[in-house]
Amino acid sequence: MRKNKKIDSFILAGGLIIVILMLLSLIGFFYTPYEPNKMDAASKFLAPSLKHFMGTDHFGRDIFSRVMKGLGTTATVGLSIVVISGTAGAILGLLTGYFGGIADEIIMRICDMINGFPSILLALVFISVLGSGITNVILALGIIYIPSFTRIVRSETIKYRNYDFVKSARLMGVGSIRIMFVHIFPNIFSTFLASVTVGINNAILAEAGMSYLGIGVNPPAASLGSMLSDAQAYLQSAPWYALGPGLTIILMILGFSLLSEGIRRSSC
Repeated sequence: MRKNKKIDSFILAGGLIIVILMLLSLIGFFYTPYEPNKMDAASKFLAPSLKHFMGTDHFGRDIFSRVMKGLGTTATVGLSIVVISGTAGAILGLLTGYFGGIADEIIMRICDMINGFPSILLALVFISVLGSGITNVILALGIIYIPSFTRIVRSETIKYRNYDFVKSARLMGVGSIRIMFVHIFPNIFSTFLASVTVGINNAILAEAGMSYLGIGVNPPAASLGSMLSDAQAYLQSAPWYALGPGLTIILMILGFSLLSEGIRRSSC
């Protein structure tokens, strides 16, 4: 009798963290304990309590409510970036890895050129051309992260394109597109999924960094990065201000890192 394969502990731990944070962000779209952008001069810099779980900021706004909103914003931006870069990278990787040739060389040199610059610096160049705003941040970072997915999928496709099951499919007259997406891609999906979780981590950090620099989410909308930027001036007088958004970012990164490692270990 075949035994069921146990779920990796890293996947369980990472998945649990992510599910809790995602539920919190989903709830934040419909309900928050306080209005996230409502200012109250009489409630400035209140320490954490039962009334204000994470305290209040320099405008008297409830930090926990803003973290709930900011979590949803950061997660949405991170996932949107990976959808753009992952989809484009998977298609380009399959095409270049399967067909090779001059198109492969040209695309790989473009990827090398993009990877030759720090992602944040290149994103700043894009934003300076496109303008600030969350949509342009998603577009800029989505383009910048395409090469990383392209290289991973390409290398795996090159490995599988000469396997016997692929050769048999060719002899049977199966089209190249079907071979790539039906025969090859399912075999490299676990590797691709692990890279997606790492990509989400990078996208979250990049979005937080862009918002920290003031070119991401426009105020007064909540973003974890912009909240950290605002809290920087009050680290000594109100340390709890940075604690909420900072710990949330750390937990998100930890969750996706554990999930990525668990997927990698399970696929070995």
